Amino acid sequence: MGKADTKLFNRASQVVLVRDADRTVLTMASDFRGDVKEFAVVIPVPTFIERDQIHVADKALIDHLDAYSAPRLVEYYDPDPCQVILGRSYGRLMGAPAQDKAGRRELAKSLGVTVEASYTVGEYDILILSARESDGLETWLRENGYRIPAGASRVLGSYLRQGMKFFVARVNLEEKARLGFSNLRPLQVAYESPKFMLPIRLGMVNADGPQELFIHALTPKGRVETTNYRTVKLPSDAEIPLYVQQRFGDFYKAMFTRQVDREAKEAVFLEYAWNMSWCDPCAADPLSREELGQLGVFWLEERAATPARQRPQQAFLTRLHLRYDAAHFPEDLVFQETTDQSNFQARYILRHPWSGDASCPAARQYREDLRRRQEEQARTLADLTGWDLAGIRARMELPGEASDVRSGSRRWWERLWKD
Repeated sequence: MGKADTKLFNRASQVVLVRDADRTVLTMASDFRGDVKEFAVVIPVPTFIERDQIHVADKALIDHLDAYSAPRLVEYYDPDPCQVILGRSYGRLMGAPAQDKAGRRELAKSLGVTVEASYTVGEYDILILSARESDGLETWLRENGYRIPAGASRVLGSYLRQGMKFFVARVNLEEKARLGFSNLRPLQVAYESPKFMLPIRLGMVNADGPQELFIHALTPKGRVETTNYRTVKLPSDAEIPLYVQQRFGDFYKAMFTRQVDREAKEAVFLEYAWNMSWCDPCAADPLSREELGQLGVFWLEERAATPARQRPQQAFLTRLHLRYDAAHFPEDLVFQETTDQSNFQARYILRHPWSGDASCPAARQYREDLRRRQEEQARTLADLTGWDLAGIRARMELPGEASDVRSGSRRWWERLWKD
């Protein structure tokens, strides 16, 4: 099984965005590590959130979505060149304690902060806040045990000017103990707003380096892309040396870092785009109708009565990946849904050579072509990852630069000039 899931990356957050018209269901999975007493999250939201709009999800749903859409390694096998048959290919994939409610509301009033609602949902205590000034909001958060870093006031102020409210969650230890969950479960919020966006700036204020974000967008019409940053497809369908099978995680991280650098650290990368009803090849089974419903794909039930031939595509999944920091992503992410339903997957190919001893003319030609192909695979791997070409050749047991075979395999234009 070869797939590059989010576990390869430290400080990686996952978000599922279900979107149709102005309706959004946002599912957030944090990579928080540490004492749950210290956990808190402050999220700008475009509208007031009622209790019934908040839910706690099963992390297994996001893990399944991650596995289904992960960049993948596939294997093919060369046929016997002396046999005039179609070769088979195999696509199977290898804070501090809070005040009581009365004291909290009194402090909020004096600072121009309004606690518009408070809920307990699963293991989380949740507040919906609005504010007149960012300084007052920052002070209120600090006084209530939220460790707001220096510089947060400026970012909070920009959200206030957009008329946004704040979804604030922390762990209710008694409820967590009663429910018996060992890990924090993802939070879900459903709301209506014309804004199709994801706020990321607040989380960068106290970050100690770039962060990884994986966005899984589910829509009824087609691919999702960012409008205020470039959306770039990752290199795909590249043939790479067989030994990478044992180092696929290292390969993928090196390749992704190289693409980030080539795009000046300012791009959002497309890793997968496909209709959820099928896959080819499948890194994991598509999510079931029930699982999609739990993630908030609300139109499945609404359109169930529509005749099958008239139904739109069930659910189109777009997987985006970005590595971001404040210097290169100064704005929150803004999205648009397109009608593009063309398939894309970040896919990397291992091609096993035929190893027979036949001596027909086709077999002799095959061996010559194989040597050139392996050299091309080495060059492709070096270009994708930045790994040393000589080291790659050594791992592949290919001749070095000075050999006659090496020079004979070079493309004709590479032999024209020496400088």
